[in-house]
Amino acid sequence: MTDTKQFSDIKISVLDLAPIAQGKTVADSFRNTLDLAQHAEKWGYNRYWMAEHHNLDGIASSATSVLIGYVAGGTKSIRVGSGGVMLPNHAPLVIAEQFGTLGTLYPDRIDLGLGRAPGTDRLTMHALRRDMSGGGNNFPDDVRELMDYLAPSAGHERVRAIPGAGVDVPVWLLGSSLYSAQLAAVMGLPYSFAGHFAPEQMMEAIHVYRSGFQASRYLKKPYVMIGLQVVAADSQVEAELLATTLYQRFLGIIRNQRVNLLPPTDNMDAVWRPGEKELVLGKLSNAIIGDKDRVRQGLLDFINTTQADELMILSDMYEHRDRLHSFELISEIHKG
Repeated sequence: MTDTKQFSDIKISVLDLAPIAQGKTVADSFRNTLDLAQHAEKWGYNRYWMAEHHNLDGIASSATSVLIGYVAGGTKSIRVGSGGVMLPNHAPLVIAEQFGTLGTLYPDRIDLGLGRAPGTDRLTMHALRRDMSGGGNNFPDDVRELMDYLAPSAGHERVRAIPGAGVDVPVWLLGSSLYSAQLAAVMGLPYSFAGHFAPEQMMEAIHVYRSGFQASRYLKKPYVMIGLQVVAADSQVEAELLATTLYQRFLGIIRNQRVNLLPPTDNMDAVWRPGEKELVLGKLSNAIIGDKDRVRQGLLDFINTTQADELMILSDMYEHRDRLHSFELISEIHKG
């Protein structure tokens, strides 16, 4: 039997890909990112995470650690981190040094979420100078190596992260399948599932993580954060119109046509084919779209189904003011 939770019982956070809207610039995206982070801090959000992607039109968060520093420097208390750094793209020592630096500059405010996917295509992986011939099988060893670099120095290591050693940067594992759920459970780490784009295995992954969790020096009991798309507006009709920007983004992914965020459209049936519509809505089956009442009920149902400890919310919209308003409405719902 599961416990009944209220939305206010859990923490809420923000996931930002620094979206680039059609007709706008990358500089606009970065300004909007900082502005949203500052508002999120004021509204009581717990974390502000950014995700690593490469060679994707419409997403400006490729230099993730640089953006984390930009946001942490422009805020005062909100936790800032990666959701995530795609570890196969990097040497663990480099990430330890980057996040050791961030953790030193912004003590007790930096999170390091790690993903196993490259966050890009094979040609770009080659341009990143990373060897993926192991098919991701090196990921557990890379995670352990990275965590060793961040651990307090014993004084005899031949290679150390300077800065990094002994810096308190919590490590999370991220996933969209069962693999990272199993690894996070065995390693005793907090786990974040990408429910915002991979709903198919969400409940199974949460079960695998919780049932297999082994307490560690990092975490005594399992902690689950779930990514969730939410489009909140003053009316149901407005929310459904704003959500067409999200539909068009996912349609581009399905068609392998990555484009900048597109304006809302009042006729999605003229944009997608019936089979594409089913695929997009399937990928967004967890999305909550509506006015405050609809969003409140949707969030309550979601947390009681998943028993999530925290939600990592995306609310990508074409106009920055609409995205701000969506996050403001969610925070009002959260405060009751």
